[in-house]
Amino acid sequence: MDAHIHTLPRTATVPVAAVDAQGAVALWSPAARQLLGYTSGEIVGRPAALLLAAPLPEPARRSLMESTPWRGVVPARHEDGSTMHVTVETCPSGNGPVRWVLLGAATADAAPQDVMSATLKEWTYDQSPFALSTYDHENRLTSVNAEMLRLSGSGTEEEMLGRRIEEIHPGPPFDTFADLMDQVLRTGKPLRTDTFFRSPGDARKRAWASFFNPLKDRDGRVRGVSTAALDVTEQYRAQQCLALVNDAGARIGTTLDTTRTAQELVDVTAGRFADFVSVDLLDSVVQGEEPRPGHIDGTAPLHRAAAHDGALRPPYGTGETHSYLPHSPTARALASGVPSLHRIGEPGFGQWVRDTPALPDRVRARGVHSVLAVPLSARGIALGLALFVRQGDSPLFDANDLLPAREIAARAGVCIDNARRYTQERAVALTLQRSLLPSRLPDQDAVEVTSRYLPACAQAGVGGDWFDVIPLSGARVALVVGDVVGHGLQASAVMGRLRAAVRTLADLELPPDELLTHLDDLVIQLAQDRAAECADGSREAARETGATCLYVVYDPVSRMCALARAGHPAPVLVSPDGAARYLDMPSGPPLGVGGLPFEATELELPEGSLLALYTDGLVEGGVDHDIGVGLDKLSAALAGPAAPLEQTCDAVLDALLPGRGGRPADDVALLLARTRVLDASCVADWELPADCAAVADVRRRASGQLAAWGLEELDFTTELVVSELVTNAIRYGRAPIRLRLIRGGDALICEVSDAGSTSPRMRRARIFDEGGRGLLLVAQLTERWGTRFTPGGKTIWAEQPLAAAG
Repeated sequence: MDAHIHTLPRTATVPVAAVDAQGAVALWSPAARQLLGYTSGEIVGRPAALLLAAPLPEPARRSLMESTPWRGVVPARHEDGSTMHVTVETCPSGNGPVRWVLLGAATADAAPQDVMSATLKEWTYDQSPFALSTYDHENRLTSVNAEMLRLSGSGTEEEMLGRRIEEIHPGPPFDTFADLMDQVLRTGKPLRTDTFFRSPGDARKRAWASFFNPLKDRDGRVRGVSTAALDVTEQYRAQQCLALVNDAGARIGTTLDTTRTAQELVDVTAGRFADFVSVDLLDSVVQGEEPRPGHIDGTAPLHRAAAHDGALRPPYGTGETHSYLPHSPTARALASGVPSLHRIGEPGFGQWVRDTPALPDRVRARGVHSVLAVPLSARGIALGLALFVRQGDSPLFDANDLLPAREIAARAGVCIDNARRYTQERAVALTLQRSLLPSRLPDQDAVEVTSRYLPACAQAGVGGDWFDVIPLSGARVALVVGDVVGHGLQASAVMGRLRAAVRTLADLELPPDELLTHLDDLVIQLAQDRAAECADGSREAARETGATCLYVVYDPVSRMCALARAGHPAPVLVSPDGAARYLDMPSGPPLGVGGLPFEATELELPEGSLLALYTDGLVEGGVDHDIGVGLDKLSAALAGPAAPLEQTCDAVLDALLPGRGGRPADDVALLLARTRVLDASCVADWELPADCAAVADVRRRASGQLAAWGLEELDFTTELVVSELVTNAIRYGRAPIRLRLIRGGDALICEVSDAGSTSPRMRRARIFDEGGRGLLLVAQLTERWGTRFTPGGKTIWAEQPLAAAG
């Protein structure tokens, strides 16, 4: 029944039914059924207009419109079709809505006041799922229902009336309730609070949703406070279990150490899910050996890896070896691989609690009443067992507790198995990884470069981070940093294949976005190949071979920089004035996702700009492990006046990985490159007519430029190269045709560009062939040559070492 029914005057006739502000029947008493014949189930919740045998009188309609009191007689339809005249009364509340009360037949005598009070109390108190009570303007108890009286456990209602809640129940959480009730009286606004405690009249702790609502008179003045408490223990426990499983997913498996992982399982569940938790592992697992698949003896030797009772850590014999008793619950669970629930009262439960070595004496002394024995396994192979124990006034384990226990144990089992397998793989993977990273960075003219690589700590395992510096044609350079998802031998192997693929694709002179597209195809293929060999299917394989990558190409002649990334952190650009910023560029999907494009970004860099490429282990490996904080520290460490790159590298690592002597939690790769610019005097560029007769003039121009550079010793070779490449461009290419000579620090570069899209191929000419020997001569006379395609056509290039000019 609506709380506003209590605003009726005590002189009113006993109400037998009520209609809410929306016009629906809210209450229907046995007296109403006797009056009009309808049962409660037939009429409650339905429109009250169905009961009318004729339209409402005009005063009654006006009362509805103006929210004013009215009392009178209206015709009502009986269930048998007859018409009865009944007395009704409107009861406007302080906030405006009008309630209707059916008082009875028009000819009926007024019922005694105590009958009305008893009926209202039955409807609003005794039939409510809430524990209800009412307090006056001084927050003194005026009424309480049977459920609230039971929970209070403080005697009779008469003994409690007139007292404040903190006087009835001193201490928390009732002192907090008193403050909330005072606040409701002051503000007139309802409040809600959620608590978990054992009420004085209850046997165990429960979760309660408590509501405090102001009681107002017709003028809107607060005259008291009503309280209602609803038991939400089931919802609370469901939320707690979900939060526990989520927390376990985040906290278990942070390292690749079997003992530490077992301790993480214990830490996350002791005190929250169980009063005592222990993890026992097979001795072979602790030693890093491969567990044998198939049936396992439940009495096999076990190593107590971790134990915790929620108060002390580690309190009980961790590191010791023991065996479960034959035919005990723990032995059966370990042998069968099936979790089991055992509670006090079961046959043999008390005997097992007294005799088992799995429970310390201190735990037994507290009175164990329920136990969950959950096997730890991975890939169908038993690793050990987790034991969860409740005692004292904690609720007994039930079937609903098996699900979170199984989820947590499954997570821990996989993590423990990963740690065990890592121990075997680390030495091999570390050796492989070292061999796949560049032993030294190549000399080139485009950038001054230095790097740092720090492998992850032993617990994390060898990762798949890599970096590379790849000289390209035209004095350009490619900078690349990548990170393979995961750790271990598989990650190192994938890293090596990706680095080799990047070098091969870079030699094809592909733009950064196209290179990442080809690299993405390769990762997908690796995942598919792995899936064919992996019993767990392609999803796991694809996850193991996922990777991120950042690819940068810088041209020291034009000062243009082209970049694209595949899910990798954006690089930091430090301008010559010392200002540092992260480049705003499309992220792109990680490698291995497939079906999504990569976008390239181009920008012009001033000479002396610093580019910092890194993997996420650098910005996530600090003490706080907050990537946002790490990114801020990185930009701050790079900002400022230019300093030697080696010094800058050390400063970055000191800022982000303080005390890094113990190795970071994840691999760290850092590549710093300060841009150089080739002076205009080192570049000669001509546009050529598409006429073979011009080749002789082109040779003379090239020869004159070599003389200006003091490279006369390269004149003969250069004339042959220029003649061959220009002639091919005129004969087989399309205008415009350009010749460019670049004098680098250690090489002379000759480039011939045209608008054609066909690429020349070197072949071996037969004895009587008149042509076909030009490119063979170019290849023999130069150190390197090749073709790169551009948006406007192609460029054929060849390099001669300047050492030949000495």
